[in-house]
Amino acid sequence: MTSSAEPRRVLSVHAHPDDEASKGSALVARLVSEGVGATLVCCTGGERGDINNPALQHPHIEENLAEIRAEELAKSAAIIGYDTVELLGYVDSGMADSEHNADPHNFANAPLDEAVERLVRIIRRDRPQVLLGYSDDQGGYPHPDHLRAHDVTLAAYFAAGDETRYPEAGAPFAPTKLYYSVWAKARVLAIREACLARGMESPYDEEWLKRFNQDHRITTRVDVGDWYHVRDAALLAHATQIDPAEKFWFALSPAEAAVAYPWDDLILAHSEVEVAFPESHPFEGL
Repeated sequence: MTSSAEPRRVLSVHAHPDDEASKGSALVARLVSEGVGATLVCCTGGERGDINNPALQHPHIEENLAEIRAEELAKSAAIIGYDTVELLGYVDSGMADSEHNADPHNFANAPLDEAVERLVRIIRRDRPQVLLGYSDDQGGYPHPDHLRAHDVTLAAYFAAGDETRYPEAGAPFAPTKLYYSVWAKARVLAIREACLARGMESPYDEEWLKRFNQDHRITTRVDVGDWYHVRDAALLAHATQIDPAEKFWFALSPAEAAVAYPWDDLILAHSEVEVAFPESHPFEGL
């Protein structure tokens, strides 16, 4: 799908370990199966994460959570197919309004210019045509690190190709397209209806439905039905964070969920090439 002599590569920016599994993992797995190289940038170590798996709630895990989450990240990334994993090196900022928000070493409090330069260095080294980041609208889940990840990714997208910015960070390289990963309300409704049709309680109540409100912005819908199982496997690799009995993630089997809603959805935020909407693949036009 690209005439460029450059090898095709996608770079995904995520806030914490496990975000790479819950957002766009099936999409990246599909791209990798098509020969696309994949870089994962994780902005924080997820040190402030809760241990949501009852089987792992004991002091040893709590005391070594940063190291364990790094191991989980490596397992998940390998399942998805990332060939390169980079940690941007910041501390988890914690949930909004928590005491951790004040930590000067956390990602949300890091100097923006410093964080952008770190990401630009990776972009210039790996030369991805496509960047995947977080939406400018995080109203459904306004975690400080998700907000910061958007700011850093957007700034780095434009700075990476500018020879006057960060001259010590490598030769300029301009990515061609920037996408925001998004959970469609259509996805949530489809899973909900599939659960109800099976006589099961839906994991998505009315409060959850209110969080998803960006369907009108979706430009790109990618069929990932054959890779849906990768998402579940990657999530389960994050054993401290993901309860395998949690219906929010696993109410349906991968096969059932793929029938109900076999797409990953994206918002094309910026493109240096002409595109026609709707798109069915992020490398269209390249």
